[in-house]
Amino acid sequence: MDRIILPKDVESIISRLEEKGYQAYAVGGCVRDSVLSRQPKDWDITTDARPEEVKALFLRCVDTGIRHGTVTVMLGKNGYEVTTFRIDGNYSDGRHPDSVRFTPKLSEDLLRRDFTINAMAYSSRTGIVDLYGGIPDLKRKLIRAVGNPEERFTEDALRILRMVRFCAQLDFRVEDRTFEAAKKLSGNLTKVSAERIREEFMKTLMSKKPERLVLLEEIGALALFFPELSEAVQKAPDNVFRSVSDFPEDAFLRLSELFDIIRREKGLLPQEAAVLADRRLRELKFDNHTRETAVFLMRFSDEKLPTDREALRFLVSRTGKEKFPLLLSFRELHEDPGTDFAAVGRAFDEILKRNECTSVAELEITGSDLIRAGMKPGKALGETLERLLKKVLRDPSLNEKETLLKLV
Repeated sequence: MDRIILPKDVESIISRLEEKGYQAYAVGGCVRDSVLSRQPKDWDITTDARPEEVKALFLRCVDTGIRHGTVTVMLGKNGYEVTTFRIDGNYSDGRHPDSVRFTPKLSEDLLRRDFTINAMAYSSRTGIVDLYGGIPDLKRKLIRAVGNPEERFTEDALRILRMVRFCAQLDFRVEDRTFEAAKKLSGNLTKVSAERIREEFMKTLMSKKPERLVLLEEIGALALFFPELSEAVQKAPDNVFRSVSDFPEDAFLRLSELFDIIRREKGLLPQEAAVLADRRLRELKFDNHTRETAVFLMRFSDEKLPTDREALRFLVSRTGKEKFPLLLSFRELHEDPGTDFAAVGRAFDEILKRNECTSVAELEITGSDLIRAGMKPGKALGETLERLLKKVLRDPSLNEKETLLKLV
């Protein structure tokens, strides 16, 4: 592909810069995705114009990374990052350059990027600028570092996780020298924040090829942030991530499946797996909802799913009506031959259809009603409501206010 159809705003920004005598190009992942006929998520622009020169040409700009030469040009409600050609200084923290130096040469700017497939630029005037073999690598389905791979990974260890993610998203393989450099320097991932590790890990897990996560084990990276999963992969290297690839692209289900694999491999009780999921996801800075969902699925990972409506009401009283469908979906994906999932689903639908009570909140009587009937506030009041719930779980017809008051 020699010609890329740029979005109107991107073409407008590049044309404006070129009219004033500057070089300007779309750069990086947007060029890669366009060549692969994929829809780019973001369009980044690089130019030899200095940040103050860019700001002088456009009405609305935001100094998003002015120290590193980046301003965001606002066109309507959309923002586009425009970055000056630059050469990065030393990376003393293994993540960010200590300083940057602007350069008039596009070649020097592209040389500092991570992989050849991300080191291409494009403008309608020049066509694709590929100085480091990105197009041939795309054709060979190859992830290869720009220049010296050890230098690239020493500069920024996050690139190791990005390497794995691109393999999974694009179904590419890693070039040998790049793989060996990642293996040698994987220990540098300890310099990467938990948030960034989580982000790259989940992008890979949610890709079309999540089984490529095995690369993290092959280069010695997985044990650094997910040691229990690393142990499971060592025991069954071909099966762990392959089972995840059969799951829908749902973060809750795929993430919970990893913990369920660990549970089965280590022989953990469901509650032990739940505790592990809670601890590991806290350490990786997952949001509360994701963490609580994984913990929930582990807690009920070995629970019998009854087809009898009364027994199912007791189970749903523990899971909650809102979460039970997720549990059913998760368990059904394991195709347990001892469970009639269709019958369980029908029984649950019948509970919903009949609006059968499965929680204290759904009782037709409240604590206030009990107080008005003569009970004193306190622990006994809550225990009474729980006893009434158990009666109603056995016989939903009892869930009427007068009937419940008589039972009290």
